[in-house]
Amino acid sequence: MTTTHEPLQDHLVADFYAYETLLSDDERKLLLKARDLMRDQVKPLVNENWAKGEFPTELIGLFRESGLAGLPYEGYGEHRPAVSNLLSGTMAMEMARTDASVSTFFGVHNGLAMYSIHSGGDQEQRDRWLPAMAAMERIGAFAMTEPLGGSDVAGGMRTTARREGDTWVLNGAKKWIGNATFADYVVVWARGEDDNHVKGFVVEKDMPGFDPKKIENKLAFRIVENAEITLTDVRVPEANRLQNINSFRDVAEILRATRAGVAWQALGVMVGAYELALDYARERKQFGRPIGGFQLVQDLLVKSLGNITASWGMLVQLARLQDAGIFRDEQSSLAKAFVTSRMREVVGWSREIFGGNGILLDHDIPRFFADAEAIYSFEGTREMNTLIVGKSITGQSAFV
Repeated sequence: MTTTHEPLQDHLVADFYAYETLLSDDERKLLLKARDLMRDQVKPLVNENWAKGEFPTELIGLFRESGLAGLPYEGYGEHRPAVSNLLSGTMAMEMARTDASVSTFFGVHNGLAMYSIHSGGDQEQRDRWLPAMAAMERIGAFAMTEPLGGSDVAGGMRTTARREGDTWVLNGAKKWIGNATFADYVVVWARGEDDNHVKGFVVEKDMPGFDPKKIENKLAFRIVENAEITLTDVRVPEANRLQNINSFRDVAEILRATRAGVAWQALGVMVGAYELALDYARERKQFGRPIGGFQLVQDLLVKSLGNITASWGMLVQLARLQDAGIFRDEQSSLAKAFVTSRMREVVGWSREIFGGNGILLDHDIPRFFADAEAIYSFEGTREMNTLIVGKSITGQSAFV
């Protein structure tokens, strides 16, 4: 891996208010390590595999060698102690700045799956699973969404868990589960038949009755291996039930943290799209001069930069609240709703600057435009996150 850095890469042109200077020197080194990895080794793999709708398995080895997994968890991974939420968020931004699919692969493993075990498991379970996951010797997935349930999954989860002695029998189906086609450990959420409470289980890929099928013909996140999972009498030992998960309220604690990560990912998509548009505006000539000299193009670029700067500032403060242990559900929800809405605007304006070339994958921008739609919808739609914030500020629940 290269250790030299181009000036533009060391200071992102989109970081107009120098937010990265808030990181410590050690954190900055880790960020630049991720930046090198994404630029030099990951980006060359992206377009070809995005076009084919395939996951490049060599990504796992690249991330394994980087030592970047497990950073948020005390005592796991190469970096100790755990890094700040500000660095974790900035790293998510950095990965999405190159490609949202790759960022999602890493985020599902390092965020949703590992955080579920770290937060929801007891110490024995953390020690059993997290070291290999932090080393990326084992890959994780997170299975909550169902074919007939998305936003209503809290009250309408159809996947069931029935206890038989020291074994749980899982039946049901999950959909849109990233990494599930090749993951070693899949955190499956199911409703207990005896008490109607949501519980978490670590299902291992070779357990009989666990059947993931890759979802084909996606128009976004084409590198991500999303799966539809069928669970037919999957027998999971009690030792694989996450011991600290007793209700959906405990699950909500996990989603509160990971939702913030998705907002950072949306920021990365904005930054990547803006950088592409700015470079294109400097190089593309019409009427004898670069289009970056036209007022209407500058207007789109400045509006994009404003969205990026406002979103980045919101996320910096959210990370500080996380690090202080005082952030709330509605704060994560506002960030996810606001930043993904601004992201939609930025990728649209950026694609507009490319004109007809904006639909050619050779120019990268179509990936950002398409992938933004997926980010806008998952980890809670804008509407659902809006209602969480609305309930907080009015004291009135508007949920159906």
